[in-house]
Amino acid sequence: MQKDPAVNILGEPLESCSTDPVTGYFRDGACNTCDEDTGQHTVCAVLTAEFLAFSKYLGNDLSTPRPEFMFPGLKPGDRWCLCAARFLQAAEEGAGPLIRLEATHLKTLDTVPLDVLMAHAFEE
Repeated sequence: MQKDPAVNILGEPLESCSTDPVTGYFRDGACNTCDEDTGQHTVCAVLTAEFLAFSKYLGNDLSTPRPEFMFPGLKPGDRWCLCAARFLQAAEEGAGPLIRLEATHLKTLDTVPLDVLMAHAFEE
């Protein structure tokens, strides 16, 4: 598997999203991607209770620990690399979390319009 270039949606070097919990398709802390990443885990989200409930309702429970997959379970405030399509769906339903633009991969723009991403920008 070859990673796509680590560039964010601003055209700058991709920043880390989270190492606690460790996130990313490659579990390297960044929202890097590659051709094999069919879910396109490229959006660095700052999770909210609302988004976690929305995701669970749609069948992707991110809050329950799954030790067999070395998955700690997520809580509001955690940062996590979300699938671009799921982020867009949540944004369209009013449950989209804020995102770190600097840590969101350029490939996200293949799925999510830039204005939607900018509207969800997280300010440190």
